[in-house]
Amino acid sequence: MSTLGPEQNVRIVLVEDDDGDALLVEELLIDTGLRHAVIRCSSLAAVRAEPTIHAADCILLDLHLPDASGIGAVAAVQEIAPDAAIIVLTGLAESQAGTEAVAAGAQDYLVKGQVAPDLLHRAVRYAVHRKQAERTSADIRAGQLRAEENARLERGLLPQPMISASSIRATSRYLPGRERALLGGDFLDVVQTPDGQLHAIVGDVSGHGPDAAALGVCLRIAWRSLTLGGHRAQDLLLLLERMLVAERPQSDLFATVTLACLDPADGRATLYLAGHHPPLLTTAGRTHQVSARHGIALGIAPGHANWHASELTLPDRGALMIYTDGLVEGHEGDEPQRLGVEGLIRLMDRIPADDTDTHLDELITQVRALNADRHTDDLAILRLEWNGFGALTGLISASGHVLSHEKGR
Repeated sequence: MSTLGPEQNVRIVLVEDDDGDALLVEELLIDTGLRHAVIRCSSLAAVRAEPTIHAADCILLDLHLPDASGIGAVAAVQEIAPDAAIIVLTGLAESQAGTEAVAAGAQDYLVKGQVAPDLLHRAVRYAVHRKQAERTSADIRAGQLRAEENARLERGLLPQPMISASSIRATSRYLPGRERALLGGDFLDVVQTPDGQLHAIVGDVSGHGPDAAALGVCLRIAWRSLTLGGHRAQDLLLLLERMLVAERPQSDLFATVTLACLDPADGRATLYLAGHHPPLLTTAGRTHQVSARHGIALGIAPGHANWHASELTLPDRGALMIYTDGLVEGHEGDEPQRLGVEGLIRLMDRIPADDTDTHLDELITQVRALNADRHTDDLAILRLEWNGFGALTGLISASGHVLSHEKGR
């Protein structure tokens, strides 16, 4: 419902079964001088059948209809046209009914036979403005609740890395795929176990919204607990799949996952891909996609999947970037083709890499600019960066950000 300006045509629906009363109200509306368009309905059923009812600014409602009366009529009209202001029309002896109607959600009431044109003019305009204020307040509250829910989901999907003394830096980014949306089903985590090995996961639950996000939180927490409990490789993936199958609200939900284990002591990484694309390795200013064996996504064939390890020798200095497909599935400018991995690598190598945070922010900015805000999938990035595996102790540095649409990032 748009804001009502002084010269705007007010769309009024008159719900009155008495032809004489209806004619009097219509004549009063003409005498008000209010620019308006009026539609007459003689019953609640006629209101339901009126094709333009959802565009109404104000509904003048008689409380005695053939198929509805009293507070029940008010509630029914509110359900049919929730954005319209309601002014109840009562009889001389029904002042109590008018008060009760306002308490039930109507914006005002008028007594038949005691309504002058100027009173009707003011009542209609004030009722419409009051309804608009109520809707605005409700939208603000809904936005606050959405932000609170977003914060709770963010804490579950994007935890603080558990990294002890290490030469590896973990940096993460997250971007919801839809404007004003809750966080989706993408998740990531990184922990370091007492043996010095660094374990990381990046996952993507199919679908969007709170169900996917809740399942992502469940998988992320389960992965951290199982990893710290000593589970590894296929055993870990099988347990995660069992958790997904048990917790998913519908049987067609699945999750793609990349597991990475970095061993600073010998400069090697072990990767497991479950329906996920391989990470990108950057060294000496050049980036390429890691060659790794693929496996089926979690939940596609529960209990029958088989995942294989891929071993990777790491350079003494470099970075491994694991990401979800929201980073590569957007369009590449005006062309119909997608950005893809090759396009992403070209962008990464073009952007100055002096500072990791700035590099990731600029990368996401350019990806979104190329996609011309057609971004619809969630996006999660985990970048693991090291500068000499020989230094097994050093300053811990870990950062993670959620990029909001409001900030334009």
